[in-house]
Amino acid sequence: MNELEAKEQRLQEELKKAPSLVVAYSGGVDSAYLAYAAHRALGERVLAVTALSASYSARDREEAEKCVRKARFAHEFIETDELSNPSYRANNPDRCYFCKDELFEKLDQLASARGFAAVAYGVNVDDQGDWRPGQRAAREHQVLAPLLDAGMTKADIRELARRADLPVWDRPASACLSSRIAYGLEVTPERLNVVEQGEAALRALGFRQFRVRHHGDLVRIEIAPEELAQALAPEMARRFVEIFKPLGFKFVTLDLEGYRTGSLNTHLVKIGD
Repeated sequence: MNELEAKEQRLQEELKKAPSLVVAYSGGVDSAYLAYAAHRALGERVLAVTALSASYSARDREEAEKCVRKARFAHEFIETDELSNPSYRANNPDRCYFCKDELFEKLDQLASARGFAAVAYGVNVDDQGDWRPGQRAAREHQVLAPLLDAGMTKADIRELARRADLPVWDRPASACLSSRIAYGLEVTPERLNVVEQGEAALRALGFRQFRVRHHGDLVRIEIAPEELAQALAPEMARRFVEIFKPLGFKFVTLDLEGYRTGSLNTHLVKIGD
């Protein structure tokens, strides 16, 4: 048995300790593999739940539903309303805490009403290196972290998801739309919609890994380094302007460092150091 197989076995053993489980399922590879693995371990005693809100894109919903159809685990949608919380809308660096607190409160209520023993989410080893205030909410709600407990990295999860033939195994990393809005700039439905429209347009141009970072009057477009040459073409610059000016931005910029996870958190990490 190799190291990855040992981690997979450890995960199955830990999951089987739970009488039943609600899995917080966003449709990304981490939560998708967790829902799949929990279904293997517990069968019908697992329910994957996806929270719908203004910060959850239509694209993410499509991907989540596609994976459910493929893997055939029990799944439901609920609605969350983090935008009604002024602390969330203020978009300070702890914004994610208020989102996850709302999510886990709703999942706790569902689990209690339906007789599920616990709630779990898809945090992994690699998530420990970035600013993740949502993990504090998870600890406060006593949410299980089976992938983390099994010592799984993002690469481990992608490989196991590939072996399981989950359609999201190679899906680029995703996050809620609010994560694109610069700290201190209020999160509003209008700004979330602008980000979603901009990212849909970039996807239509053929880009695969990117972020639209909303800085008020300025948009900062991040494109994966391996796709950056395409983005730097003069014709593409014109296309970017045609897309983002009508969305209300005065300045359209391309970030020459390219896409990187948590770029809005960089200064927070430096302060912490």
